[in-house]
Amino acid sequence: MSFIKEFWMFLRVRKKYWLLPIIIVLVIFGGLIVLTQGTAVAPFIYTIF
Repeated sequence: MSFIKEFWMFLRVRKKYWLLPIIIVLVIFGGLIVLTQGTAVAPFIYTIF
């Protein structure tokens, strides 16, 4: 949790709010790949990249 808190403080101090949507999308895609690993959905996820 300290990493998330420190990252949020970095975004606030440096005014880098535009990074937040990029990080959220990367976390969602990463979680989707981990959760669907080895299922029939995996080939469709890999075609996105």
